[in-house]
Amino acid sequence: MNAIEIRNLSKSFRGMYAVDGLNMTVPVGAIYGFIGENGSGKSTTEKLICGHLVPDNGQIKLFGKDYTDAGVRVRVGALIENAGCFPNSSVWANLMMQALNLGIQNRAEEINRVLKIVRMEDNAHIKFKSCSLGMKQRIGIAMALLGDPALLILDEPINGLDTDGMRIMREILVDITQNYGCTVLISSHILGELEKIATHYGIIRQGKMIQELSAAEMDARSRVVVSVKTDNVVGAVVELTRRFGNAKIEDGYIRVYDVDDTERIAECLLQSGHTISEIVKNKVGLEEYYVELMSKKEAV
Repeated sequence: MNAIEIRNLSKSFRGMYAVDGLNMTVPVGAIYGFIGENGSGKSTTEKLICGHLVPDNGQIKLFGKDYTDAGVRVRVGALIENAGCFPNSSVWANLMMQALNLGIQNRAEEINRVLKIVRMEDNAHIKFKSCSLGMKQRIGIAMALLGDPALLILDEPINGLDTDGMRIMREILVDITQNYGCTVLISSHILGELEKIATHYGIIRQGKMIQELSAAEMDARSRVVVSVKTDNVVGAVVELTRRFGNAKIEDGYIRVYDVDDTERIAECLLQSGHTISEIVKNKVGLEEYYVELMSKKEAV
C-alpha cells in the first residue's frame, strides 16, 4: 500500500493551472522529497492533499482510501507555511490549545511525547515569540505530530535554518520515519540537505510531475565525475579532452565527466608528463541532477 496516490490532479486559479494533471506515488515509510522551482505547484499540491483546497479534477488516495474519508484524515499531520502559534503563549500552552482543538485524550502525556521527538522537552516554558526560527519550525512539527499521524506533510521546514538547525531537523525526520512509523512528504529548495535523508523524490514543473524516482535510482542515474589537480591545468585539460572527450576546468580543478576510472585518467596524465597533486571520484549530487534535468526539459 502507498501512503499517497494521486492521479490526474488539477487545480486552477483564475483560469491558470497551478497543478495540471499531476500524478504522484508516495510509498508507506518513505521520506519523499518534493522538488520544484517557486510557483511549480508544490504548496498547492500539499494543500490539496491536506484538504485545504478543493481540486478541479483528479483523485487523491491516502492509505488506499479517498482523502476526504474521515478515518484517513485523522492520520494526517501538516506544517504548511507556519505553525500558527500565539506569540505570547508558551510552547506548552500552544500545544495544549492544539491538543484541545483536536480532541486528544491524555493531552499532557501526548504533549510530552511530541516535545521529546522534536528535542524541545526542556523548552516547553518559553514563549513562542522568544524561540529561534529552528525552534519554531520544530514546534510546528510537534503540533503536526499531535495525535500520532501516519503521514506528515511539511512545506519547506528547513529553509532559513543554520547548519546546526538543519542537522537537528534531519535527525528528527529520520527518527519520525524509522522509530515512529510515519511517512514524510517534504518540500525544500535546499537539495543538498534533502539528499541526505530522502528515500524517494518527485520533481514537479509547471504543475506537472516530470519525474519520480527512488534515492537508489537517482544515484544510479547520477553522472560520475573525477576531479584532478595538476601542475599544468591548461595543458592537462587538453590532453584529457583529447583522450576522454568531456573534461572541463572548474574551480581550479579539471573535472572529467562520465569516466568511472581514476586509474586511466591518472595514467594518461603521468604518461603526458603531468604531476598529479590530487585526484578524487564523486557522483554528481541531487542538485546537479535536478539542474541538468530542468535544462533538458527547457530544451525540448
